[in-house]
Amino acid sequence: MNTLIKNILTVLPDGTIKKTAIAIKNDVISSVGDVPPDFVADSIIEGQGKLAIPGFINAHTHVSMTLLRSYADDMKLMDWLNNKIWPVEAKMNKDDIYWGAMLGIAEMIKTGTTTFADMYGDMEKVAEAVETTGIRAVLSRGMIGTAPNGMTALQDNCTLFENYNGAADGRISVMFGPHAPYTCPPDFLEKVIDKAQRYKAEIHIHLAETIGEVNDCIKRYGKTPMALMESVGLLDCGVLAAHCVHVNDEDIAIMKKHHVRVAHNPGSNLKLASGIAPVDKLLKAGICVGLGTDGASSNNNLDMLEEINLAALIHKAAVLDPLVVPAFTALQMGTSYGAAAVGLNNTGKLQTGMKADITLISMQGTQWTPCYDAVSLLVYSANAGMVDTVLVNGKLLLDKGRLITIDEEKVLYEVNKSAQRLTGKTLLA
Repeated sequence: MNTLIKNILTVLPDGTIKKTAIAIKNDVISSVGDVPPDFVADSIIEGQGKLAIPGFINAHTHVSMTLLRSYADDMKLMDWLNNKIWPVEAKMNKDDIYWGAMLGIAEMIKTGTTTFADMYGDMEKVAEAVETTGIRAVLSRGMIGTAPNGMTALQDNCTLFENYNGAADGRISVMFGPHAPYTCPPDFLEKVIDKAQRYKAEIHIHLAETIGEVNDCIKRYGKTPMALMESVGLLDCGVLAAHCVHVNDEDIAIMKKHHVRVAHNPGSNLKLASGIAPVDKLLKAGICVGLGTDGASSNNNLDMLEEINLAALIHKAAVLDPLVVPAFTALQMGTSYGAAAVGLNNTGKLQTGMKADITLISMQGTQWTPCYDAVSLLVYSANAGMVDTVLVNGKLLLDKGRLITIDEEKVLYEVNKSAQRLTGKTLLA
C-alpha cells in the first residue's frame, strides 16, 4: 500500500526543518521531498499543522511492568526489587505478561514510540503482543543466573531467538538478556556468551546502575562492572548497556573500544536516586547513547518525549553548561541514536530507504505559539498528548490520537483484573 503524507513540516536527519511531502511505498520511505511522478497514493494523510519526526525508540524497558505501576514507589532500588517487585513478578503467568505488554504498547504508540527494546520473562507473550499491535521491538529474555531457573531462562532465550528473530514482517529482533553482573556471575555469563555467539545475537544487560552495585563488584571481583564484562568477553558480542550511571574514565575507554551502546534512562535514574549518567562524557567519547524509559514501575510512564526533555535538561545542570545536550541532540538520542543503540540500521531517520516508522505531532495550540524553532518547541514545550498519528512499517497504528490495532477498553479491563490478583490490593480506579 502506498501512502502520501503531504504539506508536512519535517525534521530531516541533519536537524533542519522543511515543509515537504513524504511518500511511503509499502513499508519503506520512498521519498522525502518531491513526490516521484510515477508514485500513486492509495491513501493520503494531510500534514498541515503537524510535525513529522522519526518514531521514538525506547531503548530500554520492561514493558509488562505496567502491571506494577504505582504499586511500589519512593524506595531504594534493591529494597524495591527484593521486597516488592520480584515477589510479585514471581506470581505472573503468561496472560499477565501478555496484557501488561498490551497496555505498555498501547501507551507507547499513543505517545509516539514505534520501537522498544524489552527485557522480561515469558517474552513469547510479549512477541505475540508485538505481532498483534504492529509495533517494532527488540526482545530479550531476562535471566537471573543465580536463580534456580537460570539455565531454563537461557534456553528460553534460545527458543525465543529461533521462533521470533525476524518475525512479524521483520519487526521483531532478538537479543540475549542477562539481567546484570550482580545477578549473573561470570560462569553463567560465559554460558550466555557462548549461546549468543552461536546465534550471532547481541546482548542487552543492566550495567553500573548504582554506586552500590559498582562498589560491590569491585569488592568481589576487583573490577568495575564494565571491566568485569570486558574480562569475561561479554563486550565482544555487541552490547546494549542499560543505565551506565556510574562509569569512570577507564570504563568509558573500554566502552569506546568495544562499541558498547548505552540506553540512558534519566527518569528512572532520578526517581530511584541512582544518579545522573555522565552523558556529556559519553557523547564526547563518541559512544552511542539512546534513551529508555525503564519499566513503568520505576518511571512511572513510557513517555519517550518526557525522557527527551529530561535528557536535554538534567545534563546542563549536572555539568553547569547550557550548551550540553542541545534540543536536537536530545531528539536524536530518542530517535536515530536510539535505533543504533538497539542494533537497528533501518529506522530512526526520515530519509529514503528507511522503514516508514513515523510520528506526527500536532502543532496546534498555545504551547506551539509562536513557532520560531520546531525542534526546540518539541523538546522543551510540547507533551506526548500532542501525538496525532503513528505509522510503523507504513501501517497506521494511531490516527488522530485513536488506536487502530488495539482494543484499549479490553486491555484496561484485563490489566486491572491481573493487577488486583497479583498484588491483592484494592484498585482506586
